[in-house]
Amino acid sequence: MKILNLGSMNVDNVYQVDAFLLPGETKLSQGLNLFCGGKGLNQSIAAVRAGSEVWHAGLIGEDGGMLLDKLRENGVNTDLIRQVPGKGGHTVIQVNQQGQNCILLYGGTNRQLTTELIDGIFDAFGGEGAVLLQNEVNLLPYIIETAHRRGLPVFLNAAPMDEQISECDLNLVNWLIVNEVEGRQLVEDCAESEILDALSAKYPKMNILLTLGGSGAMCRKGNDIYSIGICSVDVVDTTAAGDTFSGYFLYGVLNGLELPECLRMATAASALCVGRAGAADSVPWLEEVKRTMEEGTLHIPAVHEKI
Repeated sequence: MKILNLGSMNVDNVYQVDAFLLPGETKLSQGLNLFCGGKGLNQSIAAVRAGSEVWHAGLIGEDGGMLLDKLRENGVNTDLIRQVPGKGGHTVIQVNQQGQNCILLYGGTNRQLTTELIDGIFDAFGGEGAVLLQNEVNLLPYIIETAHRRGLPVFLNAAPMDEQISECDLNLVNWLIVNEVEGRQLVEDCAESEILDALSAKYPKMNILLTLGGSGAMCRKGNDIYSIGICSVDVVDTTAAGDTFSGYFLYGVLNGLELPECLRMATAASALCVGRAGAADSVPWLEEVKRTMEEGTLHIPAVHEKI
């Protein structure tokens, strides 16, 4: 099944620091690298490297040539990307010595979509496939409604969380992807162990993938609930780990894999991702993930079913 990803594309300015800056503090960075990123671009590349056919759609600015090149190099269909005047999306990312990051995001052309452009994208994509979305573009409620009206299943990563998510009809979403912070925000704060049940109670028709950082991930489809821990690996950069997890999990779901196998594959892929610097370039290919799983070098934890 092919995937339409109407998502963000950013140039990531990644600064290496010994510790995150404090308010009012000035310090020298230990290094600077430019990477292609954005949750949309990262997830398109993750889905393609996992084995999916992906059509990426959206707007890039005058500085977006490297983003277009990166998508094409990875086999993403870019026919639905349009370049427009102005500054494209970009980020300022601090990465500390533990590999953790903090991100300042400027939306740029990612936030300049129109309803006419969105309608044209869906017309060109056609009536078969799935739609992958993130909250780094504007008009997200309209995109979700349009996908649902055209009979296309929606996979929504509700990050970054802001007021636009509250304007979306999440009952139209087939799979919701959130981390523990975003999950709590959607259900008005609760204990980590209660997030999945609270989300399911609020949106009973929606399937949920809940990522929990160092605690692993959980997913729920109907009455089936599974959880998995993390692999113990040396962390270099966590920037695209969540996007890698989402892209591989999506591949598994769309290709009919059982949920435990989807979780195992996504966990292996994200473990490989955090061992490398950068965003899109750190996403592993399917062949590497499968080989690593077969060799058992990552010691992937067992999947547990909640009865």
